[in-house]
Amino acid sequence: MKKINDIAIVVQARVSSKRCKRKMIRTFAGTNLLQILFDKIKKSRVIKKENLYISSYDKEINDIADKNGFNIFKRTKQSAVSEGNNINILYEWWNKINYKYCVLINASLPFLSIKTIDDFIKKYQKNRTQGQFAVSERKNYYWYKNKLINSWPKNLQCMNTKKIDPIYEAAHCLYASPLNIIGKGFFMGNLKNLNNVYLYKIKNLIEILDIDEEWEFQLCENIYKNLKK
Repeated sequence: MKKINDIAIVVQARVSSKRCKRKMIRTFAGTNLLQILFDKIKKSRVIKKENLYISSYDKEINDIADKNGFNIFKRTKQSAVSEGNNINILYEWWNKINYKYCVLINASLPFLSIKTIDDFIKKYQKNRTQGQFAVSERKNYYWYKNKLINSWPKNLQCMNTKKIDPIYEAAHCLYASPLNIIGKGFFMGNLKNLNNVYLYKIKNLIEILDIDEEWEFQLCENIYKNLKK
């Protein structure tokens, strides 16, 4: 059982989003994506405030984190512009905070619930796996370079999603990893094999609506406003 005091909760954010500019801090339904996540975290029954770190290079993000009373890890500019080719740079806090494990939360999913976040952390505490990340189940047909990825069900002559085995898609919202393997060039574990990485399945698909593009920002904001009515 992993102790909660050994787990750092990290929110990594930056202003310099290329596809959806300033998405973390620009107005979203009268607030912003960062504040929406912060308000959820304050309601957590699992996360300890002293375990939470906001990893950011940008003063605007750091100011919001400071107003909410959260720890700030000041990213370097090199980390903030990194595209993930070197995780030692991307997650440069791995050997600078005194924890054994980390749970990384993506702030660009406004519908991700604190119940799911808490459950993810509790599951990671109980699991003996090295890493863990959130996925969603997809029952559909997929091809790669003209080759069907799925196994075609026996005695089926046309596509029927009720008959096919599910494929799991990365939800890009919650990740857990030991910190020491980051220094070896791994995050969570060997993602090509998953012998020691647990797939945490999110069932409510609205929770995994992730804002990367401008149209997703507008769509999610409209949905968010309607759900709040």
